[in-house]
Amino acid sequence: MIVTVQTASGPHQFKVEVARTQAQQSRGLMFRTDIPADGGMLFVPYPAEGPPREASFWMKNTPSPLDIIFIRKNGTIASIAANVEPFSETPVKSGEVVSAVLEINGGRAAELGIRIGDTVRWAPAR
Repeated sequence: MIVTVQTASGPHQFKVEVARTQAQQSRGLMFRTDIPADGGMLFVPYPAEGPPREASFWMKNTPSPLDIIFIRKNGTIASIAANVEPFSETPVKSGEVVSAVLEINGGRAAELGIRIGDTVRWAPAR
């Protein structure tokens, strides 16, 4: 799937895997060390079951630092957890109700100027 983040400096695209089911969302990017520079994972809808809610993620069994981008129902970024520590079991929370979450390589959000309030859209890869 292609995810586009519209920033003040222009659009940035990521070709991501999609985690739709509860099992896929529970596993996320665990055990991955080969995430492409413009790759990642989109959790949509979040959560896989039930209505949107505040998200809580952790990095157990995840060896790569990630930026976790929490997305509101209207497609705007609610919050960004930057460079989340690998293997950490400390919960990282969205701070508000979200309907999707995008995980990308740690540091990419800052590198690309992705900020709270930017718009995120997705469509199947062609």
